[in-house]
Amino acid sequence: MSDSIFIGGADVDGTGQPNGAQRLLLNRANRHGIVAGATGTGKTVTLQILSEGFSNAGVPVFCADVKGDLSGICVSGSHEHKLHDKLISRATKIGFDDYGYAATPTMFWDVFGEKGHPVRTTISDMGPLLLARLMDLSEAQEGVLTVAFEYADDQGMLLLDLKDLRKLLNYMGDKEIRDEVSREYGNVAQASLGAIQRRLLVLEREGAESFFGEPALNLHDFMRTTRDGRGVVNVLDSTKLINSPRLYSTFLLWLMSELFEQLPEVGDPDKPKMVFFFDEAHLLFNDAPRALLEKIEQVVRLIRSKGVGIFFVTQNPRDLPDSVLAQLGNRIQHALRAYTPSERKGVKAAADSFRENPNFDSKEVITDLGVGEALVSTLDEKGAPGIVQRTLIRPPSSRLGPATDDERNAEIKDSPIAGQYEAAIDRESAYEILLEREEEAAEAAVKLAKEEVRAAKELEKKKAKAKKSPRRRSTRMTTTERAINTATRTFTRDFTKYVLRGIFGGRRR
Repeated sequence: MSDSIFIGGADVDGTGQPNGAQRLLLNRANRHGIVAGATGTGKTVTLQILSEGFSNAGVPVFCADVKGDLSGICVSGSHEHKLHDKLISRATKIGFDDYGYAATPTMFWDVFGEKGHPVRTTISDMGPLLLARLMDLSEAQEGVLTVAFEYADDQGMLLLDLKDLRKLLNYMGDKEIRDEVSREYGNVAQASLGAIQRRLLVLEREGAESFFGEPALNLHDFMRTTRDGRGVVNVLDSTKLINSPRLYSTFLLWLMSELFEQLPEVGDPDKPKMVFFFDEAHLLFNDAPRALLEKIEQVVRLIRSKGVGIFFVTQNPRDLPDSVLAQLGNRIQHALRAYTPSERKGVKAAADSFRENPNFDSKEVITDLGVGEALVSTLDEKGAPGIVQRTLIRPPSSRLGPATDDERNAEIKDSPIAGQYEAAIDRESAYEILLEREEEAAEAAVKLAKEEVRAAKELEKKKAKAKKSPRRRSTRMTTTERAINTATRTFTRDFTKYVLRGIFGGRRR
């Protein structure tokens, strides 16, 4: 059946043997789903066979490879594999007559650019809400970050990478600028700016710096098909990324939000335009603020009309909020362990989420399931949940286990987007604009300082010249000057009399 994906053989009549096929209808795959189960129960293989099925139906797939095992999907299975006999035996047991080995078209991605094509986005595209989530900011700090984004937009400054944001926060830390921004946009506290800057430093140490920048990811590169009509499976290597759980979860949230905003409405198509598998899905919701939870719930509820199916992969359905669980129509539940009262409640909750099967008690079966076995319920043609069936999951056609480094590198080298994202681009943005402003301000300050020095030197010259030619500040004579003046007048008068006497006296004689 080309309109469905074969999941495995179901025990329809409770005989303990698979005597029916369990299938996922492609025209109901955009109603989302969940793959749950304890560690080691077969969730990764289920994810692998579903990815193969969607790819064969011409549907592009995105999946996060947390453990590295999923990378083998790019390589064909082999008769030389140590589990070959078991795989063939299972295929025969469940009536999988078309079973054979084949590789699936794959593109590898890696946020750090080490095991796949680099994945980047810009600070502006991430937005203040998700960035605040990534940095674990308080409500007040998130408000300051929002103000910074608004200020950058109004100033025509692009925020592309972490250095742009750091430079902007430093610039806003100047008292005059901060006062101006506070008057225009709302109070900006210096303490909040400092807290955000410290969180940016933490992000850098976690490797987030390589995630922000250009060239930014074009989501249409995730939606490729091959010439023979198969959908490409995009594998995000998350073996390193999962060590930074907040970065991992924020990346997945950003990806989901971008899809929601960019893709057009298509209603309920015959098959999805794309399917996403979010492994370790509980990380999406851990410590998420209410506003972010509401955003996730909205996207999950509405994105199906964009033709996108989302499958959450987690250990226990209780890891997801009830409002999100209610949107997941297709359910595959692997074994759960129940050693504590809390775990027993989880088993009961998982069992109660299925449409009851009269042939068995789901609560008891969940704890008895073997590896590669699951309780499966998918939506029927009318969109109603099918009766839960105990199902043996079909074996994968691609390799069961990881690809080698050489096999992965060959896929990366032969990828249709090889070289498109590898080299980072650093165009003019907030960092360069603010740096230029600082340089201009520094040049103006140096020029002003030189003018002040020149004026001071001129003043010193005038003072020095005035000291060489001193001017009397008063017209009054000193005591010495008066004495000299009196003596001079007396001598002049006496000498004049003497001369006159000599002249006239001589005449009288």
